Amino acid sequence: MPRGRYSLHDPHDHTPLGAEHFHCATGPSGWRYVSQLTTPSGEHAGSVDLTLDDLGRPIRVQLHAASWQVRGAALDGVTWVRTDPTGEHATEGNVPAHAFTGASPAFYVALSRMLRLSPGEGAKRVRLVAFTSPVLAPRTLDQSWALVDRTAHATDSGPLEVDAYQVSDLETGEQQTVHLAGDVVLSAPGIELEELESPPSSFA
Repeated sequence: MPRGRYSLHDPHDHTPLGAEHFHCATGPSGWRYVSQLTTPSGEHAGSVDLTLDDLGRPIRVQLHAASWQVRGAALDGVTWVRTDPTGEHATEGNVPAHAFTGASPAFYVALSRMLRLSPGEGAKRVRLVAFTSPVLAPRTLDQSWALVDRTAHATDSGPLEVDAYQVSDLETGEQQTVHLAGDVVLSAPGIELEELESPPSSFA
């Protein structure tokens, strides 16, 4: 069960945004990721709880940030309920999209699991609902994902395969590179893996 810490920063000016303390695990029915977010000063800033089925679909997502809460799942596309800080005015949403995304590294792992790309395979287009900080406002966007490289690195516990994905925003044309090893993000825009207590898990 990988457990560790990501540091988060603004991908443009590198302003520190805090940290995400996580643990995750694969199982016969899918994958689960749980994390706690902290500010640069160490104060609690929110949480992420994401569960995928064995096809990589989000069967449960629960996000907290700045007293806002989102609960969602893959249902007729993706469906969610967003609750305001007072808890009085919950709003529901539904979009014919493939999955959710957001600032958490968990969503990169989730999308790679759902797409199951092979090196050299053409890019795949996905429609996503992103929840943006600090109030978890939903936004629909389109991305393309391509697995551009897979490299085996020797480690004490055996070869570790690292996948390099090119992720493109189809609205802005912005491209970024994401490096994954199993169910751990090694690096991505605004994300650095700072601590890892055990090796990444491999998906079957």
